[in-house]
This record gives sequence, structure tokens and C-alpha cells, in this order.
Amino acid sequence: MLVSHVKRSVAVLGVLLSGFATASSIEAQTMAQSGLTAVDGLRVGHFTLDGRPTGCTVVLAEDGAVGGVDVRGGAPGTRETDLLDPVNTVQRVHGVVLSGGSAFGLDAASGVVRYLEERGIGYAVGPNVVPIVVGAILFDLGVGDDPTIRPGPDCGYRAADGAGTGPVEEGSVGAGAGATVGKIRGMGRAMKGGLGTASVTLQSGLTVAAMVAVNAVGDVVDPRTGQVVAGVRTEDGSGLSDARALLLGAESGGEPPNPAANTTIGVVATNAPLTQAQATKVAQMAQDGLARAIYPAHTPGDGDTVFSLATGVFDGEVQVGTVGALAAEVMARAIVRAVETAAGLPGIPSVSDLGQGR
Repeated sequence: MLVSHVKRSVAVLGVLLSGFATASSIEAQTMAQSGLTAVDGLRVGHFTLDGRPTGCTVVLAEDGAVGGVDVRGGAPGTRETDLLDPVNTVQRVHGVVLSGGSAFGLDAASGVVRYLEERGIGYAVGPNVVPIVVGAILFDLGVGDDPTIRPGPDCGYRAADGAGTGPVEEGSVGAGAGATVGKIRGMGRAMKGGLGTASVTLQSGLTVAAMVAVNAVGDVVDPRTGQVVAGVRTEDGSGLSDARALLLGAESGGEPPNPAANTTIGVVATNAPLTQAQATKVAQMAQDGLARAIYPAHTPGDGDTVFSLATGVFDGEVQVGTVGALAAEVMARAIVRAVETAAGLPGIPSVSDLGQGR
């Protein structure tokens, strides 16, 4: 039944993308790209702290990008999301910060603001500039020995200072350093999450990309196969239990998940020229990719948040529905890559540690 559903979903996606590319060509092009930096006008930087697995990841749009956001988790931690409402005045943003450290990690954005102000980048207000930097955090304070080690302004500044346009490093870096998944039965049976990215460029030149830090209470499922890639482990720790089966009652009891210790946060971006309302719709559609690749998603214990950026350098015709469908596709792929590229920690194995990698 599940495999049939996946096949139907792929078929529907192929119809949506008619005239642009087939589902199989999307996969080939996704693998060939450099991730979020495939979108012209964006730079990405990470900074990973010493002493405890945590850090932050910064996306810079120094020429400004139209921004949108969609928040669906029940426990979000965010900065400046109200500003991204299409009815409000400011339409363009200059930076996005994804950070570990729970609410403390929101301070990382202050360092990015300082970095941009020093370079005269921001929203002009008379003789002044005010950098518009939005952000979201995930909870990783329970990973490692010292929860007082968490991202702050210096982390954000250093991530911004090191940002570049080359291929984006993935796995246990930046905001993904302390990320974990599969916590339906508590941290004792969890696996390592991480940060992943993916992109697609169509023959027309339209590019859509995603980058995501995966710290979900649920499992990561590859939508192409319907198989669990990483998630809650069996009681002996050697295999995967499958959260779908657990929620259907295959295993009773166990430690309940912490309702505030999760969250998947990410960015989708395109070179298409979009309005802020259209960028918001793309962020909403990208959440479908999150739901395809994480089970369960958008729970009361997750703060799932997706930002969208549109740099507008593409001068061809664009259908917002196509951009959104592609955003969901690359979001799902980036989530799978986040766990496939992560490195394990003591007591928190990775995909490769369990021999689950391809």
C-alpha cells in the first residue's frame, strides 16, 4: 500500500512538471548540483562550536531576496517571521539563520546583523541601513555534556564571514551538528540527524534548491522507496523499528518523546522573480516535502519552519505551482541527505554506523 502511494505521488509530480522536466531528470539534476548555492545571489556559511555538538548555518542574500515563511510545528522558535507576512512593509531580506541551542541560539542572528551592517547592507532608513535577518532554532541542548555551550552572536558572525558560493558542506555541521531523529521512544533509541541540501535546475534555467537541519521527533523516510533511512531504533539498538509501525501499536510502552526537544528548520530558494505572497506559497508547498520525508511531521513537539527566498535573477516565465512542486521535491531530498551524510556520536549512531547507507 505504501509503495503504491509513493508511485502515485511520483506520477502526480511528473504531471505538475510537464513541459519542464521528468521526475527522473529531476533526480539526475538534483545530484549534480551544489545545493542551496546553485541559486545565484546566495552564499552559505557554517560555524560549528567546540566542546559540544552545536552550531549555526547562515544564508546571505546581500542584494536582498524576497522572503516568505511557513511555520507548522507546535513548538517553534523564530525571529522576524511576522515581517515576512505579505501585508507588511518590508519585502526583502538579507539573511537567514538556522541555529542549534534552542531559544538561546536566536542570538546568532545578531552577529549576522552586525556583519551585514559593517558592509552597508540592509534596508535603507534615511542615512542608516537595517539588515533584515530572519531565523529559526532547533533544540539540541541534550546532546553533549555542557548545555551552556550554545550558538551566540559570535557564531553567527563567523558563519557569515565564512560564507561562500561553493558546494554546501553537509552532515554534522553548523545547525545540524547536534541534530537527532527518531525520538518516539526517547533519546536512548535515537539516531543522528544533520544538515542536508539539494537543488534542481531545469533546461529553462529555473533553479530551485533547499537546505534543511533535520532534528525531528519522527523517522526520516526516503519518498522514492518508502523505506525508513534513519529513525527510532529497535530495543537492542541494532536496527530500525519504523515509527509508522510503533504508532499503529506494534510496540507498546516506551519513553514518550520530549514535547520541546525537536524541530526541523530549513530554507528553500529560487532564482525566479516572485512576490512575497508567492514566496509564502512556495514555503507552504515545500512543507509537503518535509511531510513526505519525515514521519510523523509537524507534531506538537516539533517547531517545523521553512523559509523561502526568491532572488529574481531568472528572466523566463515562471509558474508558482511549478516552483512550489520543485521546492517540495528538493526539500524531501535534502532531508534524506541530512541523515545520510551525518556522523554519529557516542550513543547516537548515524546511518552509516547502522549499515543503512547506500
